[in-house]
Amino acid sequence: MRALVAGIDSSTQSCKVVIRDAETGALVRSGQAPHPPGTEVAPTAWQRALTAALTQAGGLHEVAAVSGAGQQHGMVCLDADGGVVRPALLWNDTRSAAAADDLIAELGDGDPERGRIAWANAAGSVPVASFTVTKLRWLAEHEPDSMARAAAVCLPHDWLTWQLAGAPDPGALRTDRGDASGTGYWSPAAGAYRPDLLRLAAGRDLAVPLVLGPADHAGQLAGAELSGSEFGGSDLSAGRAVLGPGTGDNAAAALGLALAPGEAVVSIGTSGTVFAVSPTPAADPSGAIAGFADATGQFLPLVCTLNATGVLAATAALLGVDLGRLAELALAAPPGAGGLTMLPYLAGERTPNRPDATGELHGLTAATATPECLARAAVEGMLCGLADGLDALLASGFKLDKVLLIGGGARSEAVRRIAPAVLGVPVEVPEPGEYVADGAARQAAWVLAGSAEPPSWPASGPRARYEAEPQPVIRDQYAAVRG
Repeated sequence: MRALVAGIDSSTQSCKVVIRDAETGALVRSGQAPHPPGTEVAPTAWQRALTAALTQAGGLHEVAAVSGAGQQHGMVCLDADGGVVRPALLWNDTRSAAAADDLIAELGDGDPERGRIAWANAAGSVPVASFTVTKLRWLAEHEPDSMARAAAVCLPHDWLTWQLAGAPDPGALRTDRGDASGTGYWSPAAGAYRPDLLRLAAGRDLAVPLVLGPADHAGQLAGAELSGSEFGGSDLSAGRAVLGPGTGDNAAAALGLALAPGEAVVSIGTSGTVFAVSPTPAADPSGAIAGFADATGQFLPLVCTLNATGVLAATAALLGVDLGRLAELALAAPPGAGGLTMLPYLAGERTPNRPDATGELHGLTAATATPECLARAAVEGMLCGLADGLDALLASGFKLDKVLLIGGGARSEAVRRIAPAVLGVPVEVPEPGEYVADGAARQAAWVLAGSAEPPSWPASGPRARYEAEPQPVIRDQYAAVRG
């Protein structure tokens, strides 16, 4: 009988499950279910979505190993009995922006410049509102009773893996390097927690998940609990399947793509990310590059923007069209949209760090007040933020061979055709797929095999290549209004 593995992607918007052949990587079945909107969510919503996705995928019968990837940075606080203290704050909740500034200044003895250097050296990244460490400071200052009840803190994927194991007690929480590196109190370079930074943020000690190696066991699937009321009472269990450590969403995508040296990913989803695998840790005092770890034992320098597919969706809604028509309109306008430039900070922004910013339109005239120009400006504005991220990676010394364009936004024909003109290099677009869930499944197969390296699954299919003449006018217009 062939061995099956399951990969879970518990993302911001939804939960997706893929079940694949452990040896060949062939897709056997899949399912998905939505998550509620918002920037804070009761973790039980993730359980319900996982139940629905598993049901659609036919359950976990015959599955021998399971791994889950999740949205990075969120804060799930548990009391001594394992109860959730308050709804989880997600990565895109910006209420802790002031806390980030305070933590930077405090580590620099009042000097923000010294503070940024100190944080980059200590944790690989400079704190922003997305990071768990800043959310803990916010909780300590604004909800001291909740902080007083908190005994442990973990991330969304940690909590879901713990639930799959039957949630024995907070001491059984497990995580991996990739997700731990996004907390702000774990050092990728040292491979260890920084309890001093955790205390600086929370004002006290909290229990944290044990950080596992890339192919370590995180426990076993608790079939009885998975069939219980928390998971909708459905018989979805897989006997005593082994649990992988899981990882963060971007690290899982890199694993799902089998990302090679010299390849940079531009991922356009709820957030926009630019990342690459590196053998050495990053430490960027400017804060542009987050120095994360990956899911294989290496590192994952990453630049993240808050505004990606939401910019396209909002512009399409404003124009009263669907995303397909938005792409047609954008391609009907000239590069630079006739001088119309969108600063697409519809949800504040993380890179650059402007959590309270709003979107802006510049160059609106009678000539540019057209659906075509507005559609083009939205696509170009979103891509310019990602192009800035790619520039940051290149400035850090990354040697670029190719750019892979993935995520829901990469399905837009306008994004595909305009991206090389904005990024200044050709792009390759892999076949649409659930690369985060696929990466989790590949990790599950790795854990099951107990091998030194992850399994070498065949590529999902050919990559479409898009080329265009670079259009400096687009970046110049954007830089002028970004300031």
